[in-house]
Amino acid sequence: MRVLLWSCGSRGDVEPLVALAVRLRAQGAEVRLCAPPDSAERLAETDVPLIPISRPERPGPEEAAAGIADQFDRIPALAEGCDAVVATGLLSGAAAVRSVTEKLGIPYYYVALCPIHLPSALDPEQRAAYNRGADTLFGGVLNRRRAEIGLPPVTNLVDWTSTDRPWLAADPVLAPLRPGLAAVQTGAWILPDARPLPPVVTDFLAAGTPPVYVGFGSSPGTADAAEVAVAAVRAQGRRVILSRGWDGLALPDDRDDCLAVGEVNLQALFRRVAATVHHDGTGTTHVATRAGVPQVVVRQIVGQVYYCDRVAELGIGAAVDGPAPDLDAFTAALVTALAPETRARAAAVAGTVDADGTVVAARILADVARLSV
Repeated sequence: MRVLLWSCGSRGDVEPLVALAVRLRAQGAEVRLCAPPDSAERLAETDVPLIPISRPERPGPEEAAAGIADQFDRIPALAEGCDAVVATGLLSGAAAVRSVTEKLGIPYYYVALCPIHLPSALDPEQRAAYNRGADTLFGGVLNRRRAEIGLPPVTNLVDWTSTDRPWLAADPVLAPLRPGLAAVQTGAWILPDARPLPPVVTDFLAAGTPPVYVGFGSSPGTADAAEVAVAAVRAQGRRVILSRGWDGLALPDDRDDCLAVGEVNLQALFRRVAATVHHDGTGTTHVATRAGVPQVVVRQIVGQVYYCDRVAELGIGAAVDGPAPDLDAFTAALVTALAPETRARAAAVAGTVDADGTVVAARILADVARLSV
């Protein structure tokens, strides 16, 4: 079986495909992964071949056109002979990928990482507006390239690119699929991480009580939120581990109760902290939930508001309005997260979030490959 995986997005978009790639390779499949160049170090750790594709600096017609052209030029050779193509991330690029698979007659699957990203989860007016926006932004250039390879034009590109039955790579406890939504929920795609924590981190952990993790991943404009979070944690008499993230966050001073870190194994780290403060990202929320650690999730740092509310509904943490909460709001959320009953509830829920969705996805792909023989 040969499978091409494609993602143009942040680390949170790419990481689930890395997990699926490792699963498929373990089952004997040949896998290629198209992802932004900054994924190279991560993929080198897994021996999954990387085909680098550019990630636009900002969304816009020119960037969408360039990305579409790049996929039309490069994907045909990469997808030739594949049994399936799986895509997630940037919609305009995925639309080009689906067009190429249509021309080659290869099964194509689109993956959503959050239920609110499913077209069927939108109300009719919102869904229509999203489709009009996508058609306006990149429909013209997409259909010109489709015409060049003998394909008819397509419209309603949010619906079309996502397919009638997209996959939902999220845990059914943390992100349940509502009845009536058109999707296949596989469960979360999380690669077990065996990397040891750096000595500077283990030394810091051993030097005192469990700290609070503060990090916002690839989210932009998070310096103010991080500053307030660190102040709120310190006010509770707690130490801090601050993840620099894509914003390059820095500590407010050089006191020894805080440590700034780069890329580390969050699966290992979260099992050793008192609480986590983070954005609304699918990956971080799943890792924290599986670790059984209480969470403070900041609304409106990323372009979705979903997991923050689920964390609060499940009683495994608190949500706080962003993108830059004030000190009082952050403190109230942190007090909730640090309460003994929240930790007990987080530990209980962690025991229910243990399925590996890559097993389900790999089984579907294997069935598709057998049918194509």
